[in-house]
Amino acid sequence: MKKFMIWAFVAILSGVGVLCACTLSSTAAEIELPAPRTGGGMSLMEALSRRKSTRTFDAEKRLSNQQLADLLWAACGYNREDKLTIPTARNMQEISLYVIMPEGAYFYDNKNNKLVLVTDEDIRQHSGTQEFAQKAPLNIAIVSDKEKMPNDIFAGTDAGAVMQNIYLWCAANEVGTVTRGMFDGEALSKALKLKETERIILVQTVGY
Repeated sequence: MKKFMIWAFVAILSGVGVLCACTLSSTAAEIELPAPRTGGGMSLMEALSRRKSTRTFDAEKRLSNQQLADLLWAACGYNREDKLTIPTARNMQEISLYVIMPEGAYFYDNKNNKLVLVTDEDIRQHSGTQEFAQKAPLNIAIVSDKEKMPNDIFAGTDAGAVMQNIYLWCAANEVGTVTRGMFDGEALSKALKLKETERIILVQTVGY
């Protein structure tokens, strides 16, 4: 009986150890997003009629993880095995999204539907020259890789498709958004740890 109790105690301690290790290492290095909801919703024509730019945002009210998953999938997720919700020239898929929040910035891994931590610093001050962009709880940097797509016109066109998808999702879900070209590209690129071949084309603010 004593032997059993000792082993049970060791097992409990081991379990606690594993739990603690998971908790300590779980510093939001990765955020597994819920499966995006791809059905229902507002009609396309109604969303188009409601599409607009917003420049006033609630600094405290945040999108839920489900809303974030839906938004990012709409912006640049996979809707077929190897095809995106946006068109890209020659299907080069050179566009990447970076999610900038108060707690840090994340790379959107669209193949695995998760966010991967890039920095745990608040870098919103680099995401726009306008005060609202620096205080909004969510900015999305739309990035293109010259190594995959050297043609600036095609890269800009593909980024524009992302921008419009974000606008339409926001219109359909009564969320505000505005796309911007005014940001500190050098500082933001450095903060996001982008490669030399990557450049930020647009930053889009999203929120209530």
